[in-house]
Amino acid sequence: MPDTPSAPLLLGNQPGSFPHSVLAERHPAIIKQVREAFPYEPAQHRALDELLAECTEGVIEPLPADAHDRDLWEAWGLREYTGRSWFDVPWLWSESWFYRRLLQAVGYFRPGPWQGIDPFRPFKLAELDSAETGEELAALDDLAARPAAEQAQALLHGSLWGNRADLGFRLSAEGARAADAAPGLVADDSDRLWPLLDTTGPGTGTLCLIADNAGRELVPDLLLIAHLLRGGRIGGAVLHVKPYPYYVSDATTADVVDALRRLTGAGGVAAAYGGLLWSALADGRLTLRAHPFSSAPLPYEEMPGDLRAAFASATLTIVKGDLNYRRLVGDRLWSPTTPFPDVTAHFPGPVAALRTLKSDVITGLDARTEAALVAAEDQRWRTSGTHALIQVRVPGQNS
Repeated sequence: MPDTPSAPLLLGNQPGSFPHSVLAERHPAIIKQVREAFPYEPAQHRALDELLAECTEGVIEPLPADAHDRDLWEAWGLREYTGRSWFDVPWLWSESWFYRRLLQAVGYFRPGPWQGIDPFRPFKLAELDSAETGEELAALDDLAARPAAEQAQALLHGSLWGNRADLGFRLSAEGARAADAAPGLVADDSDRLWPLLDTTGPGTGTLCLIADNAGRELVPDLLLIAHLLRGGRIGGAVLHVKPYPYYVSDATTADVVDALRRLTGAGGVAAAYGGLLWSALADGRLTLRAHPFSSAPLPYEEMPGDLRAAFASATLTIVKGDLNYRRLVGDRLWSPTTPFPDVTAHFPGPVAALRTLKSDVITGLDARTEAALVAAEDQRWRTSGTHALIQVRVPGQNS
């Protein structure tokens, strides 16, 4: 990485901070919602009670000796953090650990009747089946009459702003209030994104897209991939999803299947796109990948070699959403004017971040933009979800 000044890791131990509110307020709210969404058995209720007490007042406990991923988590920091308060370890780590422990509490990993049951599925399906999703899919029919470049830009922005549908974000006080009208982008490198897809011959490049949320966000991600495949801008795509339910609404393979069924059943242009993607999965033009590191509590700078090789060979990797942005640049309180190319210099290939702002981490702003945001909203602009960015880094190019 270039000589970028270091910035403090985000922790959750400062009352009044956004990370503290997530640990102290959002996580208990999620436990309550999950408990009420399923007719769990007494043992699961006891385990959820224990998790609530542990994550708010207790310390980090080790995984059971027979946990299938114990070695992974110990390599990811569990051995170091066991016995410490959840609030005193890196926020990215404690947030990820919460979801791993929640799945343990509801029996997701244990052999038995609840194994593999996604505790967030009711929330995901409700959003996918909502009237708003139907309206967005119907609007594709009108978009189809526009020039190809205009369609591509609209679908890119649909993928960007679809991140507002993040279910976990809605459970927080900031996300629950009515959002203001979108003020536009605080950074927009989209004019640098499209040429990256033209660096190889027509229909030969590979797009990697690291998905974030399911439901109304995953649908526009899939539509963007379908449009690029249909237009020959890419020859293939790899969609990275989570290997298990994570951060309430993060996309898994099952969520991709649900989204494709929603598309194919919608009629019109949406159904045509859905059919294209269904066929693309069958013939290998679209590949799903659920790498264990997708749910790791670590920044992408620490990705394993096989993942690094995959991103290095991609024409472009699109990193979606707030959590993936935090993992891409490092979950630190950077100065907002820290150059995005500097903090992503570790990434092995061209990378584009599409993100609505829902946490304190931000890089790549110019000083005037930051000053205007602070003057208008103090620091609320960082977490309100009413601002967004498109940032691009190409190895060997300056910012």
